[in-house]
Parts: sequence; structure tokens; C-alpha cells
Amino acid sequence: MTQPSVRFQVKDNYHLTVYFSGTWSINVQTNTIPNPQSYLKELSNIKSISFKLYELETWDTSLISYIFEVINYAKQNDIPFSIEELPQKLRNILELALTVPKKQSSPEIQYNWLGKTGLMAVSFYKSFLEVLSFTGSITLTSFRMLIGKNRFRFSETCSVIQKCGPEALPIITLISVLIGLILAYIGAVQLQMFGAVIYVANLVGIAMLREMGAIMAAIVMAGRTGAAFAAQLGTMQVNEEIDAFKTFGIHPMEMLVVPRMLALVLMMPLLCLYSDILGILGGAIVGILTLGIDPELFFRQVTGALTLSDLFVGLVKSMVFGVLIASAGCLRGIQCARSASAVGEAVTGAVVSSIVAIVVTDAIFAVVTNILGV
Repeated sequence: MTQPSVRFQVKDNYHLTVYFSGTWSINVQTNTIPNPQSYLKELSNIKSISFKLYELETWDTSLISYIFEVINYAKQNDIPFSIEELPQKLRNILELALTVPKKQSSPEIQYNWLGKTGLMAVSFYKSFLEVLSFTGSITLTSFRMLIGKNRFRFSETCSVIQKCGPEALPIITLISVLIGLILAYIGAVQLQMFGAVIYVANLVGIAMLREMGAIMAAIVMAGRTGAAFAAQLGTMQVNEEIDAFKTFGIHPMEMLVVPRMLALVLMMPLLCLYSDILGILGGAIVGILTLGIDPELFFRQVTGALTLSDLFVGLVKSMVFGVLIASAGCLRGIQCARSASAVGEAVTGAVVSSIVAIVVTDAIFAVVTNILGV
């Protein structure tokens, strides 16, 4: 195996011929080969460049790369070049490389604070229109389903119910019991100062029924089910499955969105009720084992403190949270761009949007129930 070599020969003081010989391979040392750019800069009167092979044994992309450097120099300095004397296979590769246009990066526009504010306003306006359009489509599709003018996939709804209902019970169990324990310990620290430890039962019961049961179930489902909805629909968007539904005349809302939303809305009140019970049991563990409260007295105190309005407020909240979680997950999934990274962004956006919507809606509920005295 001989070393690769290159020889520059100038004829008639203006035509440059580049001769290649030896073994041109990326596995062979090329330290002895001169840099074409630095050599060509010394030749100021060159008017044309051509290439020839002389006793060339083998070649790979290292030879193509070297020739391409010479060609780039010729193009930058408006020097005509010819590759006609090269072998057909090598010439085909070079011609293919030369036909690929160089990517032109658009210049980045720098905006001042006013321009950035305008861009944010336009982006917010477009997002608002998308949410409004999505909400309208869901409303119309749901109404058509109620009057029987819509195709409804009962099997799909049952499958989603299984995934966002019974399969979510383990994580709901863990979170609810721990929240009950935390509320009981926090309440006990303060109530012991007044000798009113028994009212830990009231605190845990009311807090779980009105607030924590619905919120914790909703946050868990936002991170679990809402993210799953966004990932599923985002992947379908990447694979153009949603476009296929539209081509066959099947509306994505009635096929994909409504079953998921209906399943989550039906399951959220049950998960909320389950979370309430386990949260109270978690508080009872602290009250009975740590604070020394009689079990019968603890549960009698809880049932005496709670009212149907407390239960009703929590269940209504959970249903609204279910609508928000399903809407955010499905919306972000449908908005997903056609790339793998976009699916991850859709999942992140769904979880963030769901949690923000849950917190804001809970604050609105707190103000409204306070005004109504519920």
C-alpha cells in the first residue's frame, strides 16, 4: 500500500492540472499531502483547473473531500474547473455533491422590547383562537353525540376508562394516604397548643373533601393520563394517522378526543371520592396511633363535621378538572408538529397547561363558593 500523493502542474502559466496517485484512504496517514487552499492562494494567474488520476490504487471519501476543497476554491474565485477526465464513478459522486445547494441560513432579526411584546401578543392571540376552535369542535361533537348523530366508539371509551380509572388506583392510593398523614400532622402541631386535638378529624375531613382530594387526583391524572393523551395523539400526528382519518371522512374529534374526554370525566369523580376516603384514613392513622384519639370518636367527629355540600363541591371540581386535563392533553397532541422532539414538547405542554388550568380553576371555585356561602 503506497502513500497518497498529489501533484500540482501548471501549463502555459494559467492552466492547473492536479494529479492524484497512491492509495487514498481515511485509514492512511495524509500528513505529507499539501493543503490545497494554501497552495492555490500562491497561484494568482490560474484561469482553469482540471483533475487527473496517475497510478491511483484505491480511493474513498478522503479523495472526494480533497477534490471538493479544490473545487470550492475555484468556485469562490470564479475559476473554471473540469472533472471530465476523472473516472465515471468518481465524477458521478462529485456531480451529485455539486448539485446539492448550500443551506442558506436566514439572518436572525433582532427585536427591541416593543417588537418582542408584539410577537408575544400575536402568539397569544393565535393560541387563543386555536383553543377557541378546539373548544367549539368539542362542543359540537359532544352535542351531535347526545342527539345520536355521531359515531361513538364504545370499545375505545371502555379501553380509556380502564387506563385512566382502575390502573390509576395504586398511585392515587399512595398520594392520598400521604396527603392525609401530612394534613393530620400539620393540624396536630397547631391544635395541640389549644388542647383541641380532636379537631384534627374536622381539618382532615373538610380539607380532603373540598380541596385536596380533587386537586391531588387531578394533578396525578394530569401527569399520568393527560401526558399519555398528548403522546398518543402526537405520535399519531407524526405518523399521519390523523390525516388518514380525515381522508376517510372520519372526524378526529369524534374518533379520538370525545372518547378520551368522556372516559376521564366519568372517572374523575370516582377517583376523587376514592382519594377522599383514603385521605381521611391517612389522617385517622395519625390521629389514632400518634395522637391517641379513639377510632370511634375520630370517625364520629369526621361525619359530624362534613356536609353534602362539601362532597358536592369536591365532585364538581373533579369533573371540571377532568375536562381540563383531557382538553389540554388532546389539544397539545393535535397541535404536535411532525417530529420526535415535538412529541416530547407536546407532552410537556399538556402537563404544564393542565396543572396551571387546575390551579386557576380551583382559585375561581374558592372565590365563587365563598360568595355563594357553600
